[in-house]
Amino acid sequence: MSRRPISTSPTPGPQGDSERPPKRPRIDHLTPDSFRNGIFLAPMVRSGALPTRLMALKHGATLVWGPEMVDKAILHAEREIDPVTGVISYNGKTRAMFTTHPLEKPYLIYQIGSADPELAVQAAKTVMQDVSGVDLNCGCPKPFSTHAGMGAALLTNPDLLCGILEALRRELPREISVSAKIRLLPTQEETKKLVERIAKTGVNAITVHCRTRNMRPRERALVERLREIVEFVQGLGLDVAIIQNGDCTGREDAKRIRDLTGADSVMIATAAESNPSCFSATPLRDVESTLSPSYMRLCKYLDNHWASTKFCVTQFKGTRLEVSKTDAHELKSRIAKAKGYENLEDIVGSWTGEEEFDEISRIVEARPPRVSADAEQEEVAEEEDIPPPCATPPDRPNPEPPTSGAPKMGLRMPMPAILTGSNMVSPTPTPGGMR
Repeated sequence: MSRRPISTSPTPGPQGDSERPPKRPRIDHLTPDSFRNGIFLAPMVRSGALPTRLMALKHGATLVWGPEMVDKAILHAEREIDPVTGVISYNGKTRAMFTTHPLEKPYLIYQIGSADPELAVQAAKTVMQDVSGVDLNCGCPKPFSTHAGMGAALLTNPDLLCGILEALRRELPREISVSAKIRLLPTQEETKKLVERIAKTGVNAITVHCRTRNMRPRERALVERLREIVEFVQGLGLDVAIIQNGDCTGREDAKRIRDLTGADSVMIATAAESNPSCFSATPLRDVESTLSPSYMRLCKYLDNHWASTKFCVTQFKGTRLEVSKTDAHELKSRIAKAKGYENLEDIVGSWTGEEEFDEISRIVEARPPRVSADAEQEEVAEEEDIPPPCATPPDRPNPEPPTSGAPKMGLRMPMPAILTGSNMVSPTPTPGGMR
């Protein structure tokens, strides 16, 4: 791209100060724009552990959701910071319930399971210093969530659902985003009516899992139903992003889904559970040798509970080129039988998990800072090949316009400044023109 020509004419304004307004500052919190043009890690109980979220960010996830935490549980947790790794743990009586790291904070959404506005606010305020957004789970159909009126049970109680979101938006600082994750209702009209009510609570984004409450993961997601919902929300004129969830297999598939649905972004669950590198344009293959060892080294460095590590690693699977089916089965069998990290040293090699973490840190910290949509447009405009307006110094007469009938200026070179008193490199002609 060609650079803008440099003008040597003084700029107008007192003391030559520019009249150009200052650039909009870059922002370090989430806005509705942050939920657009992205590919996100879905909230997953057990599978959405800190190491998985960091791996997802390393391989290109735009934002990551933590696993659902019930409101009452986190209220009694003790916050503790590891002085070596920086890991922040919210500890229960026997183990950490939720762990995070400052590295992921700009991209982390904390998901709450709640059926009470006051408890939801208390839970959000407990962790808000370590996250960038709070998401209300309105879609989980599992009994552990729905039995207390949480999760998908909120879909049949829209007054309570919206009351929780309104309380979160009212009580939390503006820099903490608020969002909701729902499922499709039986009919389009019911879904649109609920989405409209949610959108009017002031949320930044709504994730729509394109299955109904009674559908199981093995059933195909009803992705084609989402476009009508997206267009409906756009017609409301509200600044709310719509995120699609359900059956996305990776970065390339996310493009197809966005084209099909018109959704602002796409969220991945199952495929990310199998391979957290699915957010990359070139996902890892032979995960048994390319992902599992490094993942376990990272887990040990971050002091991730062994049971959590074991569960996550045994879910990994993907395309195999060099690792045989027999070798892959043997590795999973050994991991399943292992009682701790020490039982797998011959597989993972030296326990240099710090190196794994440092590599992730370099990649994540190299991301460009977040800017608002207005700021991005201003930066694009500044890069366009448009010359700036030139200003004539106040002590010089303006040149005559072409329509004034004044004689044309000659084509000879201007006289030296030492004779004319003018600046020879200025685009402003010498007084009286050339003779």
